[in-house]
Amino acid sequence: MKNLKLFIGILFIVAIILFFIDIPFSIKFSGAKLKVPIINKTLNLNFDSSKININLGFFKIQKDLNYRLGLDLQGGTRLIYQVDMKEIPETERDNAFESARSVIDRRINFFGVTEPNIQSIKLAQDYRIIIELPGATNVDQALDLIGKTAQLTFWEEGRDKIATEEAFLYPFGLTNIFQNEPLKTKLTGKDLKSARVAYGSKDGTPQVQLIFTPQGSKLFAEITQRNVGKPVAIVLDNVVISAPVVQQPILNGDAVITGSFRQEQAKNLAIQLNAGALPAPLKLIGQTTVGPSLGIESLKKSLFGGIVGLLSLFIFMVFLYKKEGFLASSALVIYTIIVLFIFKFVPITLTLAGIAGFILSIGMAVDANILIFERMREELRLGKPRTIAMKLGFSRAWTSIRDSNITSLITTFILFYFGSGIIRGFALALAIGILVSMFSAIVVTQNLLRFFERD
Repeated sequence: MKNLKLFIGILFIVAIILFFIDIPFSIKFSGAKLKVPIINKTLNLNFDSSKININLGFFKIQKDLNYRLGLDLQGGTRLIYQVDMKEIPETERDNAFESARSVIDRRINFFGVTEPNIQSIKLAQDYRIIIELPGATNVDQALDLIGKTAQLTFWEEGRDKIATEEAFLYPFGLTNIFQNEPLKTKLTGKDLKSARVAYGSKDGTPQVQLIFTPQGSKLFAEITQRNVGKPVAIVLDNVVISAPVVQQPILNGDAVITGSFRQEQAKNLAIQLNAGALPAPLKLIGQTTVGPSLGIESLKKSLFGGIVGLLSLFIFMVFLYKKEGFLASSALVIYTIIVLFIFKFVPITLTLAGIAGFILSIGMAVDANILIFERMREELRLGKPRTIAMKLGFSRAWTSIRDSNITSLITTFILFYFGSGIIRGFALALAIGILVSMFSAIVVTQNLLRFFERD
């Protein structure tokens, strides 16, 4: 019973804290101080519901906790790109066009923009891709990220001298590194498994660490073995970005791109390399601001409808199941608080479709409680004590709850995998709601009943 009291106490304390974080407007509290003897420091305790900012010296967390709204609720930015197909054979242009769209989609997702609207339009020989980014996105950073081709190549020094009239044919800066004719190796960005931001061990400057595929590792090992003591140039989009001298053969398939990178530049380069190279250059031909297609009034009406529905469920549950219904309603409030916090923390872009998925999951959470309570009633009719009936009700209803939620999760997975835009938003919100509802029904409701149950 002692552990149960502790669990209920922690649950309600956490729920209250998350409630204040979930409120859509900012609540601030400052002025309190706490002395921590372990690190011998006095910490200023400041609370701001719109962000997390924890600084313990050795441990830092910074996180924006504002709700992220989709294009239909707050608008955003529309970018129109023209795909330059001059160098692509006509028979391969359709495939290159689709590949360009896929690469842009991956780059935007790596960038952290969710619920983008990406359209590809072909008019005769004019290939265009229209991108709509929700919210006040850093447009300059998005332009830099989306538009670069990100063709990665590796070059080594050949044996022949460079012909003066041919020097301009090589990537910019390459002829300043090699005395002899530069040779392009077989290693390219296609042999890259992943790229991530790393930091120099001496000065802490941002770098980009490359991890190659098995085939890429083999090619890179061969390149470094024959170029010990010589530079190997790393070229991105026909510009030399790094030319390290090989100190010893590198056989583990790892490489590091160094340079005068800022944090954002290193991050963007890693994103571009992970998403893959564009098959053709892009030209920005239009940039406009997009207004919300539905607007804040639609959001308010949807939220009002959700609140009315939630209150109706509370009244129904209390009327039908009395004390158990009240405790189930309390668990439902905790469920709502947890889901809204997840939406803020991840963050999940909220469209009206996503909000509809969340409201639908509330009804599914109540459905699980109804199954449990009806099983309890069946056990009570057989003359079993309430504590035994409660345990049997939860254990025997669990299989039905589990199977129904798994089938629903399979449906949301299919919608998310094959859908796009608001369909994926609906599926994601519904899936999160289903997972939290299982915790709410089985863990929270059960422990509340055990705590307040009296023989």
